[in-house]
Amino acid sequence: MTSLNKEQIKDLLPHREPMLLIDELHDIKKLHSATAVVFVKKESFFVQGHFPGEPVMPGVLIVEAFGQAAAALTAHGLDKSTYENKLVFLMSVEKARFRNPVIPDCKLELKIEAIRSHGKVWKYKGEAFVNEKKMADAQWSATIVNRK
Repeated sequence: MTSLNKEQIKDLLPHREPMLLIDELHDIKKLHSATAVVFVKKESFFVQGHFPGEPVMPGVLIVEAFGQAAAALTAHGLDKSTYENKLVFLMSVEKARFRNPVIPDCKLELKIEAIRSHGKVWKYKGEAFVNEKKMADAQWSATIVNRK
């Protein structure tokens, strides 16, 4: 198993601050599964106005973090020449459920798994936890495309 820090994740993904949401990727099983970590802070851009006085991480950004974690897992597992000059685009989100609000000053853990791949299209599933309490889960599909 392997772990990646934020700088190593930047080598795999085109996302940059403030949209690079995942801080770590660990327990990596090549092209199969991993756990991503998002340190949700009071200073995070997405909680400043969502909601004043009662900040909550938006559900759509939990889904975005799932997608980033999946893209990093896939990029890390593929041969670099296969992934160079490519992007991963979200195609669909299914069965997304938001069970509990994600409140700042927490460690959000995203346990993701690649369910299957067919050519450049991949399907994933994931669950999000804070202190072992399930906060959200979803399934989604993504495709690998050439950069313009």
